[in-house]
Amino acid sequence: MGSITMVTTFLHPQNWPTSIWVLFLATLVTGLLQVFRRPSLPKNAPKWFKMSDWPILGTLCFYKTRCDWFKEAMKHSSTGNFSFYIGKKQIIGLSGPEGRKTFYESRDLNFNEGFAELLTGQPAATAESENFAQLFQKALIPMMRKDRMNRNLVTLCSDTRRACEELASALPATPGSAWAVTNPFDSLYRIVYQLTMRTVGAEDIANDPALLNSTLALFESFEEAESIARIVFPWLPTFRHLTRIYNGARLAMVFQGIVEKRRTTGKRREDPLQSLIDQGMGIRDIIAFVIGSLYAGQLNSGVNAAWMHVYLTQSPEWLARVRGEVDGVVARHRRSAAQSAADVLDTLTIDEWESEFPLVDLCLRESIRLSMAGTAFRKNMSGHDIPIGSTGEVIPNGAFAAYLIDDVMMSSDLYTDPTHFDPGRFLEDRAEDKKILHGYIGWGTGRHPCLGMRFAKLEMAFIAAYFISMFDFELSGRDGSLATEAPEPASRNSHSAKKPKQPIYLRYRLRT
Repeated sequence: MGSITMVTTFLHPQNWPTSIWVLFLATLVTGLLQVFRRPSLPKNAPKWFKMSDWPILGTLCFYKTRCDWFKEAMKHSSTGNFSFYIGKKQIIGLSGPEGRKTFYESRDLNFNEGFAELLTGQPAATAESENFAQLFQKALIPMMRKDRMNRNLVTLCSDTRRACEELASALPATPGSAWAVTNPFDSLYRIVYQLTMRTVGAEDIANDPALLNSTLALFESFEEAESIARIVFPWLPTFRHLTRIYNGARLAMVFQGIVEKRRTTGKRREDPLQSLIDQGMGIRDIIAFVIGSLYAGQLNSGVNAAWMHVYLTQSPEWLARVRGEVDGVVARHRRSAAQSAADVLDTLTIDEWESEFPLVDLCLRESIRLSMAGTAFRKNMSGHDIPIGSTGEVIPNGAFAAYLIDDVMMSSDLYTDPTHFDPGRFLEDRAEDKKILHGYIGWGTGRHPCLGMRFAKLEMAFIAAYFISMFDFELSGRDGSLATEAPEPASRNSHSAKKPKQPIYLRYRLRT
């Protein structure tokens, strides 16, 4: 009877005595404080910049107008460093030489967890995630070695050439026109995806156009389903996060089917997926590895493959110089008058691809500088506060550090006319990026250089050489009419290299 009375009382809160109400409300308030209370900043942390800070939520505009807001915060700090919150997360904004040096050289700042928690909204690090970060690096490094690239060279060139030949067979934009039209953020982006899939994924996908297209669509849906709410509240099952899980699961099913088919038939392929299987990696880790590799390589390389060619249409001098470089390589290696330019490029060795296109490399370097946006992240997981140079300020233990890309990559003190496409700024006689320590961070720097840099440079050389040797191209409208205005530049408020919101088109025709 006593239990029944208690249940009845509980179900009728209007009859609760005052003591029960006090206990209930105290418990509720305590719980809410535990969920939403922000940890206080230590006195020697950079000053808290409170503009646009919302209670509980923090500075949400950081994810909308990141660059503009970051620069405003820098202006209000005597050292250029400042603190702010995203939900309960403490973040230290760094700038200037000492902030940059601390950010890129400190061995106590964790790259993987900074990225995971502040870009994808993953929960705080666990021993399992730390182990996977080591597993990821161990699996990726062999795939980036020269001998592995050399083994795939013929196929990578064939993929690129075939994609350009498909472009050549497209119908003209208007009847009777010599020009066809493409959106390079689709066509060139897709070439990068195929080359990347062949290098870090599965041949089964790289060889199948339909499967290639469907998995690319899944990957893009996965990448676009970012959730600010999930970053603020990592425990919150937001719709966008659930969408990401769903698309990740669909991508996992594709790889699961390929793995199971190989196991049941006993048929092997000498590709990266087979290497992961042979290492005993489970399907969950295989999917995480492939998505992580695509995230690191596809977004930046795919976007820059397009931007580089768009920028070249706006710089006749550099387009002529790069075209001369490509034509010169073809002329030097042509063995028969019957060979087309593409035939000659098919015969180049890995050493020739890496050494004979320095101007393409400069253009890629400049394109990265212009398209790279947002902030880089790290997390202090050292167990102690980290001094920020000689400023007297620290990055508290457990806090994140954020460094604004534009602080160096768009600095007018370092780069002449920084918003202008000018690959010549990296030539030896100017070397603007060498004026200061970590003056160029497009390929990573300090303790975290880009592991895929060699492959990224190679695929850019493949795409530029085949495309430029085969086509004349110009900036155009969707209907093939010559564009009269320069394209809108990449947004500085984005958190990474992104496709433009408004489509950009190139019209192209076979060279004669």
